[in-house]
Amino acid sequence: MLTNLTNVKVELSVVLGRSVIPMHQLLRMGRGAVIELDSRQDDPVTILANDRPVAKGEIIIHGDKIGVSVTELLRGYQ
Repeated sequence: MLTNLTNVKVELSVVLGRSVIPMHQLLRMGRGAVIELDSRQDDPVTILANDRPVAKGEIIIHGDKIGVSVTELLRGYQ
């Protein structure tokens, strides 16, 4: 049985790392400011669907394009 899923909306996000910054410092940051994250460039990223973790992946850089390669589906989504 085939089901038409054209009207299902899913918001995808990729978490590269986290940082804790006081609000007053955040409000003073301007365009181009750098925020240090708690992860390294080669650390796995978390892929979220509608704010729920569904997979792990790695960042792929090809020229001026950045992508994410899925390396692991999290339990419950396999």
